[in-house]
Amino acid sequence: MKKSKKRKRCWLVTNSTTPVVKGCSYVITHTPSLVRYGSKPERELNKDPELLPHILNSLRSYEDAVAYPPNQVFIGNMRPDVLREYDRPWTNVNLEEARRSSPWGEILPEDEFYGWLKIADEFNLLWLEENFLAKEIRKKLQKSSLITTEDRNALGEGYSKEDIEKEISNEDTLPLYVNNDELIGLIKAGHDEDPFLSAHILLENLANKASGIIAMRHVLSAFDIMPEEIDYVIGCDEEAVGDRYQRGGGNMAKSIAQHAGCINASGADVKSFCCAPAHAISIASSLTYSGVYKNVLVIGGGSLAKLGMKYAGNMAKGMPITEDQMGAIGIIIGENDGKSPKVRMDAFGKHDISAGSSTQAIYESLVIKPLNQIGKNLTDIDKYAVELHNPDVTEPNGNGNVPRGNYRTLAAMAVLRDEISREKMESFEQNYGMAGFSPTQGHIASAIPFMGHAREMLINGEMHNAMFVGKGSLFLGKMTTLSDGMSFILEKNEGNKNNI
Repeated sequence: MKKSKKRKRCWLVTNSTTPVVKGCSYVITHTPSLVRYGSKPERELNKDPELLPHILNSLRSYEDAVAYPPNQVFIGNMRPDVLREYDRPWTNVNLEEARRSSPWGEILPEDEFYGWLKIADEFNLLWLEENFLAKEIRKKLQKSSLITTEDRNALGEGYSKEDIEKEISNEDTLPLYVNNDELIGLIKAGHDEDPFLSAHILLENLANKASGIIAMRHVLSAFDIMPEEIDYVIGCDEEAVGDRYQRGGGNMAKSIAQHAGCINASGADVKSFCCAPAHAISIASSLTYSGVYKNVLVIGGGSLAKLGMKYAGNMAKGMPITEDQMGAIGIIIGENDGKSPKVRMDAFGKHDISAGSSTQAIYESLVIKPLNQIGKNLTDIDKYAVELHNPDVTEPNGNGNVPRGNYRTLAAMAVLRDEISREKMESFEQNYGMAGFSPTQGHIASAIPFMGHAREMLINGEMHNAMFVGKGSLFLGKMTTLSDGMSFILEKNEGNKNNI
């Protein structure tokens, strides 16, 4: 029988367009009074309530958080390489004239964040004290260009101190504070018999949503993209939104998009622990490349559960608690505009199930293999973004300098491939990497924090390309012993808007 010829799939070539990174936003919400509700501090406080004053006395002021060098790098006011100019720990450095805002985002104080929590609250779960609401939140939020009339109405009028104190006697509520111990409100449970709608879990979800809203509004306002132009939103956070019947089945992406005016968008969440943003970028790029959607927004709100996760290490070293804040990101992937950095569609790396979970096996899959596909060496990439955890957090707790460990692995692989000499291993981090500067919330820290810097550097001609290597820990869910990982490359746009 005559064999039929395979039909060539030409539509991908003729109809595709290069996906580009049109904008990135980075937000820090400084929430020291919520540290007590982080998973680790809460567990320890249940064992020893006398620990609370020691935690409260180790918290930073908002001014200190703004003047903290890694935070200025995270929101885009300083390049990562500038951190090398300061001795560590960076908590001893107080930057003069540090700014709260940047072209990409901001560092938000906790009193204003409570206002955003209320704006995100559609079920009256959050009660705020009336005087605090009127004199602090409303007055401050009025100055924000991100706030709308609808937001102001959503704040409501608040509740009396007496009503709040009476409601707190109900064990299904959680008291809320500012200035570490000043009672200003509460959050209620969503159901009296569903542990997944407890006040604590709903606070985690609401914090994720509120910080995501801020990041989404920043990226839309800063990069001339109208909310109505967003076709699809992908959430890449770590919150498992849902109830007892479908824990984790929720859609944070669409919940956030609703509050940012993305009326023509749908969306869904991608879950893969720390690696979720890299997966989300690959999906967003593919949707744009195929012509399914023109503009896709990747959003990731903060993780309240990770507040104070390594507080004990900081306190033991006499440092302030550095995990007193949440990070949030917003990234717009769209059709080629002739200037924004391009996502290479022929060089995505992925951690195959068969790859193995050793460090070398992971990097073979995520770095070497995709570089081989496009005929490049390790040293052909100008900058590598890996897990950018801040060493001020991880080292005092005995977890080492995470980025440095990753760069040493890459340097060793470059030596084995005869791309650099053994003598140049120590300089690999400086030449091809960067110091860690991200809040240590897995999905936030995993490579993505450098994306805003890379976008600017590629547009300005400071470099030609950058590789982002995201890794995840699937074994944390006790369903598999596998690890996870995704990688992608951004390249300078040469100004050609034509299809690939």
